[in-house]
Amino acid sequence: MTDARDALDRLRADALARVATTRATLDQLTHDREGSNDDDEHDPEGVTLSSEWSRLTGLAEAAASELRQVDEAIERLDAGTYGICANCGRPIPAGRLEVRPFATHCVACAEKLGG
Repeated sequence: MTDARDALDRLRADALARVATTRATLDQLTHDREGSNDDDEHDPEGVTLSSEWSRLTGLAEAAASELRQVDEAIERLDAGTYGICANCGRPIPAGRLEVRPFATHCVACAEKLGG
């Protein structure tokens, strides 16, 4: 389980960095938008503030979601339930955990549950 802990710790650090980066960029965009005309959709100078806001919000939400999933996987690891399917109770194959370290279901249950 040391390998799992290391992998989860790396994923957590990466997700935290992405959360911080997107948050800082969104804060800067908010600051920039305060002094801007709200109708930026007709700006011929490239990406509008609105579309950039939407893109960054999506990235921030994805990073926060991954961080939550990794934190939950670390909790399962600490509780001794990491790698056990939450649906059927059988072990989650190592290959699945390598690809998706925060998986909560084995392949068969994930297929049945649609995720």
